[in-house]
Amino acid sequence: CSGLCLTPCSCSGVGLALCRRLLEEDGRIHLCIACRNGQKNEATRDLILADYPAAQVSTVEVDLGNLASVLRVARELRCRFQRLDFVYLNAGIMPNPHVNFKALWHGLLTGKVLHMLTTAEGIMTQTDRLNGDGLQEVFATNLFGHFILVRQLESLLCGNEKPSRLIWTSSSNARESAFSLSDYQHAKGQESYSSSKYATDLTSVVLNRKFNKQGLYSSVVCPGLVMSNMTYRILPVFLWKLLMPIMWLIRFFAKTYTLTPYNGAEAHVWLFKQKPEYLDALVKYHSCTSGLGKSYVEPRKMDVDEEIAEKFYQKLLELEKQTLEKYSDLLD
Repeated sequence: CSGLCLTPCSCSGVGLALCRRLLEEDGRIHLCIACRNGQKNEATRDLILADYPAAQVSTVEVDLGNLASVLRVARELRCRFQRLDFVYLNAGIMPNPHVNFKALWHGLLTGKVLHMLTTAEGIMTQTDRLNGDGLQEVFATNLFGHFILVRQLESLLCGNEKPSRLIWTSSSNARESAFSLSDYQHAKGQESYSSSKYATDLTSVVLNRKFNKQGLYSSVVCPGLVMSNMTYRILPVFLWKLLMPIMWLIRFFAKTYTLTPYNGAEAHVWLFKQKPEYLDALVKYHSCTSGLGKSYVEPRKMDVDEEIAEKFYQKLLELEKQTLEKYSDLLD
């Protein structure tokens, strides 16, 4: 076995495409897929094994938006494995997304529409809510659950013979303007998805500073605009069908319109093949697709303030301490 990869996955989307592409790169890896639903987990495993019957594929069940679930799966993983070589932190939600058509029309009149369509800046809002742990649901699922999982798996990630890798799925929608240290869970705004993805970028930067010497490296990717279950919830399906020809045309001007899960996983797979010591911790790796359909990776500097990143990391540690006090029975 040349490595062990843990990746959140489902029966569709970038997660499934990533699993298949990783096995194309190296059929010797042990792939452990994580999903909230046990039946979907097994269905996904069956889909993968149908194409790669000799592959080593196992499953774990976890809801990243539920701290008890995260702690249980971390304990299970520590019992089952001695190390993790790659952890793809790919789970994410965007509840109740709304398109601001007035802002979109204004962007069309001012010439900013292409930027808005590639970043969703100013045109996408979400309605968030508290989860069972008393945390904002988007923050908890898109970032904090992953953070707790990483913290709980440090013994499998640090001090190994070869480096271990964290690869976070961020977004071009990650914007500093949507994030606030004083409201880092984004309880008061309407751009919780953007805030959570910017928080992801900040977290990755600090993790490198804290753990590189222990052999753990963190990277951030953007899959581009992928047609997935999350995307289809933004507009009615019939509208997407009408828009698809236009979107294929837009790709000649907007290289982040990867559109298919296979293309969206390009940066994830590219990082699988890189030596982490030579990667820039302040760079986000974007999956891109040319107008003619050629996939490639474009590195872009992240718009992050390292001092703010450090302050945010300390807030995450404080929140970890507060929230885990009631789960002492699940902690070693």
